[in-house]
Amino acid sequence: MTDTSTGTAAKLQDEVRAYYRAKADEAGTNGSCCSPDPETFGPAAYQDVRPGAATDAALLASLGCGNPTAVAELREGETVLDLGSGAGLDVILSSRRVGPDGRVFGLDFLEEMLALAAANVADAEADNVVLLKGTIEAIPLPAATVDVIISNCVINLSVDKPAVFAEMSRVLAPGGRLGISDVVAEDRLSPEERAERGSHSECIAGALSVSEYLELLTAVGLEDAEVDFVQEAADGLHAAIVRARKPADVRTEPAPQGAGGGTCC
Repeated sequence: MTDTSTGTAAKLQDEVRAYYRAKADEAGTNGSCCSPDPETFGPAAYQDVRPGAATDAALLASLGCGNPTAVAELREGETVLDLGSGAGLDVILSSRRVGPDGRVFGLDFLEEMLALAAANVADAEADNVVLLKGTIEAIPLPAATVDVIISNCVINLSVDKPAVFAEMSRVLAPGGRLGISDVVAEDRLSPEERAERGSHSECIAGALSVSEYLELLTAVGLEDAEVDFVQEAADGLHAAIVRARKPADVRTEPAPQGAGGGTCC
């Protein structure tokens, strides 16, 4: 779950940066990070989005494996954080759901993706969106300030997943919840078998198993965790919906040193 080799982790991070810089440059021409099939991943996951809810450019640039805004049950006035906001589709859709009294933060580590998102957000006239540069391992927000965390096929890219889960728990307000789309492996697959089915940048080699996902969520104090497979991404790996919540009566600890001030990796 955490790559213990500094050299290997750095190499993977460089590969992810290069891969998604290229995706930003060719936005709208490829289906998604997780599958070459545009009929099932990427923009296809948003077929139920009503016309006008997002710009065509934002829809075509989707690189995800699902639609987290469809399962997060967003409500008026809530504060939402999108981890790995990419070209901005999910922040735009979230901004419509939470309304003018709500706020949506989009976090990404690439200047190229943030620039693309900023253009799409402006075109969509989504005035309640704030884009942040940083990493999902060190979220640049104070503790207990977010009602809902969403993410679309991004957590599998991290080389320090325990840090990601700890940060999600930290920034969630008591009673807050997760609604995440991600690629998740069946428990029968070893890390080596996952790597045989696809690269880290393509959301496959770094995928957690169901048991690993649930263990990490529980370890940071999140409850009612569940992982539901939606469709196959590769043999033994699936696009999945992940849900969990932070107990309403939990006392939030201050951020550890180094957290909450993330910069591009």
